[in-house]
Amino acid sequence: MGDAEELVKFYDEGYTQDPSEAALYARWRALGAVGKADHVLELCTRAGVRPRSTLEVGCGDGALLCELHRRGFGGRLRGVEITAAAVEIARARPQIDAVELYDGSRLEVPDGTYELGILSHVLEHVPDPPALLAEVARACRVVLVEVPLEENISAKRAAKREHAEEVGHLQRLSRDGARLIVARAGLRVAGELEDPLPLAVHRFFAGTTPSARAAATTKWALRAGLHRLAPSTARRLFTVHYACLCLPDG
Repeated sequence: MGDAEELVKFYDEGYTQDPSEAALYARWRALGAVGKADHVLELCTRAGVRPRSTLEVGCGDGALLCELHRRGFGGRLRGVEITAAAVEIARARPQIDAVELYDGSRLEVPDGTYELGILSHVLEHVPDPPALLAEVARACRVVLVEVPLEENISAKRAAKREHAEEVGHLQRLSRDGARLIVARAGLRVAGELEDPLPLAVHRFFAGTTPSARAAATTKWALRAGLHRLAPSTARRLFTVHYACLCLPDG
């Protein structure tokens, strides 16, 4: 999957599947965008960042940019994406100012063009995360990164590894691994947070039966409680999402 053409083909297929499946995953991306936007706003608020221009690299169908627009955050919103099918969907959203096809390597803009760059659930999909992060940091004055931390016991199970491959994960990261990517890109972490994911996310694929929803609710309660009381133990046992705000080192 390291070849650029193979990556593009893989993600194009994800947006041109059966209409009912496409609709399901569009709802899934919209739900995920709510939590991602929470993380963007929390970290930017902590750091006093109120951008007048925002670039999301790997914007997919534009769900996160639309959610930021709904909250009145980010100023002028632009996205780039390697997948033509996703670009077509995102361009049709009036909340986004511009969406362009991206070669996955060079952003054709001068240094510091944007006040905020976003790489949300992108770095785990690319063969060279530090290089991509460094390029986004060249084009954007501040960069927000979010990744799943999949270096844990649960993610090592065969079914979980198979699912990660199905959705195109090339990297399986720990928190230290994510921080190392930031450092190798010439940046420093200015703020960070973790999220064991809200109840709505755990319930999304659980089914409609009372027993299935009860099981999903129990799973959420156990994970959220453990992460609150012992976050390092939680990271060793199951996947949490990690977000950090990155600034130039020094």
